[in-house]
Amino acid sequence: MKQFRSRVVAITGAASGLGRALAVDLASRGASLALADLDAIGLADTVGMCEEHRIKVTSTAVDVADRAAVFSWADSAADLHGSVNMIINNAGVNLAATAAEQSISDFEWVMDIDFWGVVHGTQAFLPHLRQAEEGHVVNISSVFGLVSIPGQSAYNASKFAVRGFSDALRMELEIENSNVSVTTIHPGGIKTNIVNSGRRDDTVRAIGQNPDNMQIEFDRLAKSSPEKAAREILKAVQHNRRRALIGPDAKLFDFVSRLPAGLYQRFLINSARRELSR
Repeated sequence: MKQFRSRVVAITGAASGLGRALAVDLASRGASLALADLDAIGLADTVGMCEEHRIKVTSTAVDVADRAAVFSWADSAADLHGSVNMIINNAGVNLAATAAEQSISDFEWVMDIDFWGVVHGTQAFLPHLRQAEEGHVVNISSVFGLVSIPGQSAYNASKFAVRGFSDALRMELEIENSNVSVTTIHPGGIKTNIVNSGRRDDTVRAIGQNPDNMQIEFDRLAKSSPEKAAREILKAVQHNRRRALIGPDAKLFDFVSRLPAGLYQRFLINSARRELSR
């Protein structure tokens, strides 16, 4: 997909952050939009921003963990817009908790949204993308889909799963010479509210992390604005990249992922032990 004018793009998690930035950027390029989120107020604000560009925008309250709801939205979007060319599975949540002590309900919450939400969105829209002249699936993983981090086992599991699912799908589509392609996105720190809107468990104190300071630390380390990240993601789609590393920190994580596992893991272990000894 070399250009987006007159194309129809569906986006999950469009009420704020990266989803909103993608929607506004695409609207400025002349794309029509089918937007989804559970945050009705934030979603309405995004719709207003996009409509300033005089393009067609539809919005739907959708829980991406609800398979039937996602399929219903996909069919509705195709009916309202006539076709769909791209789905961006962006909706996501975060959980800070230790692997051994996290509640199964919290673990399922992360997997239902971050992994199953991607699967639902991909499978629901794929038939419509196949019917279009050209189609693209954009699945948002993370740098935590490249490197495992203490206290992020559920998030790691979901993002590694997105990576594996998306890579396999891209190969399958290429085998059949499909008109649809797939790009997996690995963002580094993007200045969004994902930490504050996520869940933080006191169990992480046992591994040297303070749940009360996590948003502050995230804001300090986040290197990219949502708007810059959106531009990089859309560029990756235009170049039909298999994977895209978003932000300078993402490139560092990619480098670390290629090192012997014991090397980077020992560094993280020693850093946690130093925090605990303070």
